[in-house]
Amino acid sequence: MGEIKLPLSVPKDKKFLYRQNYELLTNKSGRLFLIAGDQKIEHLNADFFGPGIDPEDQTPEHLFKIAASAPGAVLALPLGLIARYGQDYPQVPYIVKLNGKTNIGVQEKKFSRCFWTVEDIMKLKRQSGLKIVGIGYAVHLGGVNEGKLLAAAAQAVFEAHQNGLTAVLWVYPRGQNIKEEDVNVIAGASGVAACLDADFVKVKYPYGLKDKQMAAEKFRQAVKAADRTKVIAVGGKKRPIKEILADLARQIKISGSAGLAMGRNLHQRSLKEASALTKAISAIIFKNANAKEAYAIYSGRKKNAKPARTKFLGLF
Repeated sequence: MGEIKLPLSVPKDKKFLYRQNYELLTNKSGRLFLIAGDQKIEHLNADFFGPGIDPEDQTPEHLFKIAASAPGAVLALPLGLIARYGQDYPQVPYIVKLNGKTNIGVQEKKFSRCFWTVEDIMKLKRQSGLKIVGIGYAVHLGGVNEGKLLAAAAQAVFEAHQNGLTAVLWVYPRGQNIKEEDVNVIAGASGVAACLDADFVKVKYPYGLKDKQMAAEKFRQAVKAADRTKVIAVGGKKRPIKEILADLARQIKISGSAGLAMGRNLHQRSLKEASALTKAISAIIFKNANAKEAYAIYSGRKKNAKPARTKFLGLF
């Protein structure tokens, strides 16, 4: 892997802190395995209770238990949950998701408001000693509040870098007549994140395409559009394990993406199953395991994947 250039938005006196946070964010690999728990606000309780959802998922602590068992993963949550549970899981690196909105009411008229400031995050980081490595911010393109969201996200990224934190953006084009899985639309979203100086961007992936090889080849466009801003795909709806691992392996090998963000596909499972899945995902992201090797790890037939061929060269 090539050298990752330090953004000029990071002051000289914060370079060391930023480097520490970036290495924690990426498990010193330049890639990212993000466990998303922001659905507690975005989807209310629908993602955490109901048919096909393991009973363990009813409580927020389930997210922390999964993250604690996931090699190299980062847990993205609203600040309140980190403040409530983080003391019991100090080993987990955290991304604080700054904004959000619920899924009830008239969506196009809602503004995904920022709940906390970067200053608030830095206070919690100092007070708690937790591994808070960065901020997360969601931008929905195409709505009436697009301009407000872009401005707020740009400011949040800049303030994060000024304080030595990393920044991950969720960028989703949404609205009437917008095809969310159109690769041109997805590439546009990743390009917007690059313009806002994000370190990573979480975008949609064309899981709906029948030709999986073609989907991965097309997604390369989104990776190139962001370039030095690294691209990770959403995990999508709950799917069979073999399909999840095969898609991820193609994304990294063919598309050149830099990891995966996963929420429902993890936390809706039991802790035992979710933990096994995180180990398989980590093997693909951080050790370049193929889908077959990763499934063997998931099923307990193989403990260790082959070593990664890529090398993290640092930030300078």
